[in-house]
Amino acid sequence: MSDPDAGMAAYDIHRILKALPHRYPLLLVDRVKSIELGERIHAVKAVSFNEEFFQGHFPGAPIMPGVLQIEAMAQAAAILGIETLELAGTGKLVFFMGIDAAKFRAPVLPGCLLDLEVEFLQKRSRVYKFKGKASVEGKVTSECEFTAMIADPPSA
Repeated sequence: MSDPDAGMAAYDIHRILKALPHRYPLLLVDRVKSIELGERIHAVKAVSFNEEFFQGHFPGAPIMPGVLQIEAMAQAAAILGIETLELAGTGKLVFFMGIDAAKFRAPVLPGCLLDLEVEFLQKRSRVYKFKGKASVEGKVTSECEFTAMIADPPSA
C-alpha cells in the first residue's frame, strides 16, 4: 500500500511555530505530515489527557470539544495559507470570518491522534475558503467549510 503523503513536505513543531502565532494552551497542531502549497495540508494533533479543556469537558468522561476540532482545522489552514503566500515571520494573522456546514460525527478521546485534512476551495485576494475534515484512525469526527482572511494584527 502506498502512502498518500509520500514525497510531500512535512513540518516539525519548530516550523509550525514560525508559521503560527498560537502558543500553549491554544496551539492545536503538533505536526504537519504533508503540505501541498496552494492546495492542501495534512496535519496532526496529539490529543493528551493533560489538555486543560479535559478538566471540565467532561469530568469522568473526557471528550475534546467540537469547536476545538474546528479550531485545529483552522490552524492547519492558517499554516497552509501562510506558507503558500510565503508570509511566515511577517506578523500577518489569519482570522476566521465564517464557519459553514459544521458536522460532528464522533467523539475525540484522550490518547488519540487527530488527523486534520484541509484543502483550499476558493482564493480571492486576502479572503480564502477551506474545506476541513478531522478524523481518528480513518473515522471522521468532524467536518466543515470555513472562510478566513489574512490581515495585519489589530493595533493596540
